[in-house]
Amino acid sequence: MPPHVIDLRQADDRRDVVHRAVQTLAEGGLVVFPTETVYGVGASARNVAGVNRIFEAKGRRRQAPLALAIKSAEEALDYVPHPGRIAERLARRCWPGPITLVMDRNGGIGQGSIGQAGIEQAGIGPGAEGGLIDQLPAPVRQVVAPNGTVGMRVPAHDTILAILQMLAGPIALTSANRTGEAAAVSAQQAIASLGDHVALVLDDGNCRYGQPSTVVRTTAEGFRCLREGVVSQSALDRLSSMIILLVCTGNTCRSPMAEVLMRRLIAGKLRCPVEELDQRGVLVASAGIAAAPGCGPSAEAVVVMEEKSLCLANHASQPLTEKLVRHADLILTMTGAHRQAILRRWPGAAARTETVLANAGDIGDPIGGPISIYRECAEQIEAALRARVEELVIN
Repeated sequence: MPPHVIDLRQADDRRDVVHRAVQTLAEGGLVVFPTETVYGVGASARNVAGVNRIFEAKGRRRQAPLALAIKSAEEALDYVPHPGRIAERLARRCWPGPITLVMDRNGGIGQGSIGQAGIEQAGIGPGAEGGLIDQLPAPVRQVVAPNGTVGMRVPAHDTILAILQMLAGPIALTSANRTGEAAAVSAQQAIASLGDHVALVLDDGNCRYGQPSTVVRTTAEGFRCLREGVVSQSALDRLSSMIILLVCTGNTCRSPMAEVLMRRLIAGKLRCPVEELDQRGVLVASAGIAAAPGCGPSAEAVVVMEEKSLCLANHASQPLTEKLVRHADLILTMTGAHRQAILRRWPGAAARTETVLANAGDIGDPIGGPISIYRECAEQIEAALRARVEELVIN
């Protein structure tokens, strides 16, 4: 029996589409989904019969693990409870998006990985403690996590994300094509390849990128690109870097001074030139809670940094944004009020946001004061940052 096809571009109410897809998955049927990369075919990971149908439809060997599509980076913690830093960074910065992470089941989102044939030699095995993978049926665990690793992805498509919000559990997901054939970048190609094996096809035209996701194997020590797809190796290098963000109000004096001071202190810790920090995987930036974009630094801050042989003249202010907050591994604020302002807007950043002064004291704003006040401010910032850098684990 041919699949039922719904053109999302002409659907009157996508909520009806979402409900139909959820019902199909819950009943063990296969659904073809549009994603930002290529079309995927999926089954409810809680339904053994549905997952078995994926292998029948694709003509795929069962030794090639399936990835899990999940709702969010935060949900990944439910499956891999003890994340390592690299996987956690990539998940936080890239999801939803065209990256599949292969993570150690006992490691976590920051140490983890995600798999696909060849590439798909990675999976997840029994024995993880506390993860929701243990609650999946045993035959499903054997095909999503056979080798001590698990592959996970958060697709960047509103419809599949809405389905995941409604569905009990994740979706076992793979590309919507017969094994050995080219990936489908349109619904018509997916139908031609998988045909009557599929119950429902959601057609949203050609995929945005038209190429597979990048597959990344993460461990506690670092990461390895198993398949370069939409995201390049050079982009991965940057996305996996440690990012430290210094925050004040206007981003014209305190946080810019802290930025250049922090760079020099970390370079000293790593015993490398400041210019090589990027290559060593450390990025330092600054922003302001109420900053206007593109303003230059205060003249006094420039002078005080020159006295320390640091250049601040080329600094341009930037406002604090959701992206900066999401990407930062550590956010250091000049005052407790700055920290509270961040947490009111982005409460999920609480664990990564601290005041520069460990005792929660404030570094006062020197704006409008004589240059002596700027010097005192810079000394206070440098002393606080030196203590921070001594305890900082850089990787």
